[in-house]
This record gives sequence, structure tokens and C-alpha cells, in this order.
Amino acid sequence: MLDALTVAVSVAALALAAWCGFAAYRDQPTKDWHFIGMAVVTLLALVQLMVAIVRLARGEQADAGTAIFLAYLVGALCAVPAAGFMSLAERSRWGSATVAAGAVVLAVLEVRLYDIWTV
Repeated sequence: MLDALTVAVSVAALALAAWCGFAAYRDQPTKDWHFIGMAVVTLLALVQLMVAIVRLARGEQADAGTAIFLAYLVGALCAVPAAGFMSLAERSRWGSATVAAGAVVLAVLEVRLYDIWTV
């Protein structure tokens, strides 16, 4: 795993969480700009998935197990899009809060991915 990419995904996810959390605080639903932010964070997670697959294909191994590592990678990729789809169903402040929670989950998953890769 690339440490810089892991940090970039985590920081972007926490920034999205703060942004959507502030929108929820102001009683606003998710807007188009929030979805652009979600797309950027999801793109970073997708790049991380591709880098990890390439590194695994080259013979590198996650210290805590490849299956768990791949499961966390897929979960990290799906966290923000799943929260985004749920926010479309709930067009109130709680939609923004859901995206904020999903972004925090992504940041926590990134920490766990780093731990699994470098035990």
C-alpha cells in the first residue's frame, strides 16, 4: 500500500465528513456539490483498490491476510457510495448526516487497512 494514498483518502474522507456534518448542522440536505465531493473520495478509494490489486499481483502480501485485506478494500470502496445512495432516499438533514457518517467509516477503514498491510 502507498502510505501517501492512504493518508490522502483518509483526509479527503474526513473533509467530506466535516462538510456534510456542517450541512446537517445547518439543516440542509445533500446538494450537488456534496455528490461531487463524494465522487472525488470514491475515485481516490478506487485508485487505492487498483494499486493494492497491482501490488498483490506482483507478489506482495498483506501481513494479516490477503482475504481480510481485500474485504476491507471492497468495504472502503463501497462506504461513501452507499451513504450517498441512502442520502438520496432521505432528502433532509439526515441525508447529510448519513454521508458524514459514511465518510467517517471510510476514514476508520483506511486506518484498519494500513494496520492489516503493515502488522
